[in-house]
Amino acid sequence: MTTPAPPRDTPEKPWRSEGAPPPPPQQPKPPRISWIRLVLFAVVVYLLADLLLSLFGNANSISVTYTEFSKQLNAGQVAEIYAKGDTIQGKLKSAQPKPDNGKGSYTDFTTQRPVFAEDNLWATLEAKGVVVDAEPVVKERSFLANLLISLAPMLLLVVLWLVIARRLGSGGMGGLGGLAKKGPPRPVTQGPGERRTTFADVAGIDEVKAELTEVVDFLKHPETYRRMGAKMPRGVLLAGPPGTGKTLLARAVAGEAGVPFFSASASEFVEMIVGVGASRVRELFTEARKVAPAIIFIDEIDTIGRARGGNAMGGHDEREQTLNQILTEMDGFSGSEGVVVIAATNRAEVLDPALLRPGRFDRTVTVSPPDREGRRAILAIHTREVPLAPDVDLEQVARITPGMTGADLANLANEAALLAVKRGLTQVGAREFSDALEKVQLGAKRSLVMPEEERRRTAYHESGHALLGMLHPGADPVRKITIVPRGRALGVTLSTPDADRYSYTEEYLRSRIIGALGGMAAEQVVYGMVTTGAESDLEQVTSIARGMAGRWGMSERVGRLTAIPNDTQGAYGLSSAPATLDAVDGEARRIVAECYAEACRQLTDHRPQLDALADALMDHETLDEEAAYRVAGMPRGGRG
Repeated sequence: MTTPAPPRDTPEKPWRSEGAPPPPPQQPKPPRISWIRLVLFAVVVYLLADLLLSLFGNANSISVTYTEFSKQLNAGQVAEIYAKGDTIQGKLKSAQPKPDNGKGSYTDFTTQRPVFAEDNLWATLEAKGVVVDAEPVVKERSFLANLLISLAPMLLLVVLWLVIARRLGSGGMGGLGGLAKKGPPRPVTQGPGERRTTFADVAGIDEVKAELTEVVDFLKHPETYRRMGAKMPRGVLLAGPPGTGKTLLARAVAGEAGVPFFSASASEFVEMIVGVGASRVRELFTEARKVAPAIIFIDEIDTIGRARGGNAMGGHDEREQTLNQILTEMDGFSGSEGVVVIAATNRAEVLDPALLRPGRFDRTVTVSPPDREGRRAILAIHTREVPLAPDVDLEQVARITPGMTGADLANLANEAALLAVKRGLTQVGAREFSDALEKVQLGAKRSLVMPEEERRRTAYHESGHALLGMLHPGADPVRKITIVPRGRALGVTLSTPDADRYSYTEEYLRSRIIGALGGMAAEQVVYGMVTTGAESDLEQVTSIARGMAGRWGMSERVGRLTAIPNDTQGAYGLSSAPATLDAVDGEARRIVAECYAEACRQLTDHRPQLDALADALMDHETLDEEAAYRVAGMPRGGRG
């Protein structure tokens, strides 16, 4: 069981550290009242209130035409007016009296007097008894309100800038300097109930642990090495697929040596401001030297350690400056500080050569997926706190999980435990591990109701895969057949080898292609036509066939050369001539055509067994390994 990751440090420091001495306790500062802020707040509240009153104080005012105003004036409905230029404001009498005091209510209005109007307005007002006032009926906005409205956009921008500056830690109008703000780090120490990760928590990669044991011994006993004039590697690069335990190994080295462990992700050093990542790298190495001996762990170093100059459009200045700072800091090691840099990546081939030269990361350790014995040991670690039923055989689980990494096996054990909880069990049994493996490899079951004819076609499709796997010599044994929809598939045939394979013969690869084409061949043999259900099968077939012709030298026409790159060498076809690529495609088509013809021939010759498997799937939906071979009437291992 691994130690939980410690909480993150301050946002300015992307690394985390363990085992360093805790900082002295800081007394909380008493709250400080800012009178300037209070005054500014009061002024803003007053201006806003004044603005709201001026804007909404005349909400009941209406705008009328001058013709309507003349009619209301002649009818005696105008009670009071105020004129300023050609603008007339006033109050109209309402026909409905107020229920509270019996007096008539008034409605504010505004109108514009045309410049060409020649009516004797003053005489009419006197005759109708209209009060002509010197105060405007509708209160106009004050000078402060007008000023606030004019300055509102600018004030909004200032407030927005202050919020951004505060978020970035600048503390005011100090520009973007807050992005690179630094201060004394606050190392995260382990609590009394926590335990360090050690090599006892790592299994399945004993050869890697043996190489890292030297690093542990150097950190524990540096004087022994200094007396002999020996220097430990300044950097150790852990390269391997995702989930193989690279981060766990780095933590185990620090745990075994009992030294502080500074952990950082390379992507956290890259910011939008050039120079920030380099500054953080300098501070990280400085703090590690202060508490040496220590370990600095940089995860996913390929994020900032890619080869420079490979992009014709130019590089990323911030990434390259951060990489240059790492190179400079590692050059500054004398070999006696007791600081070891461990980095992890699954793309070692894209790293800059300057990063891998002797004196920097001068030791590369390949972390590969575990073998069967390693998988059993990993399962034993991840089930230490899982109550296992007597029928659970971890050796058997390890045998049927080839290619799985430590992370995959940890997920498998967890899924089995979750299934046991869901089923109300007190122990995790073999059935839970089997169902968990199906869920991990094949996907979760789907509640899909298929028509009877489509279920039978799916049964023949999966039976074709399974039967060809049983018939062809050297093919992987069939573990389970099901027509229960899982993930995106309507049915699944699971085949896994008895032992781990590290190299593949041409015969084995052809058996893989024939087995993958078994579903489509079964549909062709039984129904005379094929459906779209073989999409994923054809993707697998195409990948294998093109690899045989263009990467592994299994085609006489193409020759013994690599014509297409692998997944980590860039886009397809960058290093080969068009004629060579045409030859690769032609050979791939030939290999697939020959395998498809062989699949159809074998299924036609063994049609009764194909029908028997399909009928059994229609009745039971799922057949395990023993039942599948029994229905097909074949011994375990087929003809081989």
